[in-house]
Amino acid sequence: MSPIERERERERERERDRERERDRQRETERERERGRDRERERETERERERDREREGEAERERDREREREREREQRQRERERERQRQRERERGRERERGRGRDRERCI
Repeated sequence: MSPIERERERERERERDRERERDRQRETERERERGRDRERERETERERERDREREGEAERERDREREREREREQRQRERERERQRQRERERGRERERGRGRDRERCI
């Protein structure tokens, strides 16, 4: 092989080396990008999970509020029933007093 041919061969080898290096760098960058994609996906999933937890907590809070409201209404109904019973007892006493006065008048 002549010196010129050897030089051309070395140049081709250097070009192949440079191409392999570029390929390696491109692959490294693709790996980094895939890693970033996976991390973004994980973060998105974590955010979705936080959203589900917040929504679940919000739903539980709405349930608790409905329960508190139901209990308030129940207590209100109980108070109203107790007031009604009290009024009925009072009316009964009034009737008894009225009958007593009627008896006294009759006597």
